Amino acid sequence: MEEKNAAAPTAENIAAKNYGGLEEEYSSFKKSKVVVLQVPYDNTTTYIHGTAAGPAAVIDASRYMERFDDELNQETFKIGIHTAEPLAVEKVPSEEMVEKVSAQVSEVLKANKLPVLLGGEHSVSIGAVKACKETYPNLSVLHFDAHNDLKDVYFGSKLNHGCVARRISETCPIVQVGTRSLSKEEKDFIASQANGRVKTMSVYDILETPMWKEAVANSLSENVYISIDLDVFDPSIMPAVGTPEPGGIGWYEVLDLLKDVAKGKKIVGFDVVELCPLKGDVAPDFLAAKLVYRLLGYIFPTKK
Repeated sequence: MEEKNAAAPTAENIAAKNYGGLEEEYSSFKKSKVVVLQVPYDNTTTYIHGTAAGPAAVIDASRYMERFDDELNQETFKIGIHTAEPLAVEKVPSEEMVEKVSAQVSEVLKANKLPVLLGGEHSVSIGAVKACKETYPNLSVLHFDAHNDLKDVYFGSKLNHGCVARRISETCPIVQVGTRSLSKEEKDFIASQANGRVKTMSVYDILETPMWKEAVANSLSENVYISIDLDVFDPSIMPAVGTPEPGGIGWYEVLDLLKDVAKGKKIVGFDVVELCPLKGDVAPDFLAAKLVYRLLGYIFPTKK
């Protein structure tokens, strides 16, 4: 029997796979300023599992956003946002995943485009920072997180999601925001630093520092990579994370800092990680999708 050829993908099917549901005109690789990389990795999660489903949930939610940004009074999608196929990392060891992410981000940077990673667990950020550091030597990382992630080894791995900031600090300086949970080991590590490569603005520091946003921005270098673990937000607005911590910061506080950093620094890439979708509750997915879009608007203001 003669085998029938598979039907050609329709414009609707193509748009359904793209961030924002964008048509070819605004999503082709050649025309886009941004490349969205999906990294569905969940191998070192230690509490609630499911972050591998995070990237697809963000893409799906993003299709229902208004493309007009009401804060910025612009249609950010017109900069071009290309969505790459998900990286095949689901079953690979952490070392291999990090190298795959690094290689993919390097290719995006070589094409002079902004890499945006959707995780997956937080360990995906290690490879992205490695690639950005090779392209931008004067790099620092702005790290939003409920947890300091400064363990040297966790559950037998130096690439565990609880070790992300420790590994990044070995590559470049890192400024942490919104932290409110750490081990004695991590506390001692922060206190023992001679070179100050890790600076922390915990929620307690935020409460006591009226000018905390300025202090954070001033601690960053010219080129900045931003890593946003969604558990930095209070669980009342972001319950869909692997390890929710009470007392997080709010939507507008995060946006205000991102806006300030985007105005004064060159953001060379960013990630949004640790979304663990909840059945029947799409609000966290939509928050993550909108966060990506708003940050892209800050980075690429289109109005004159």
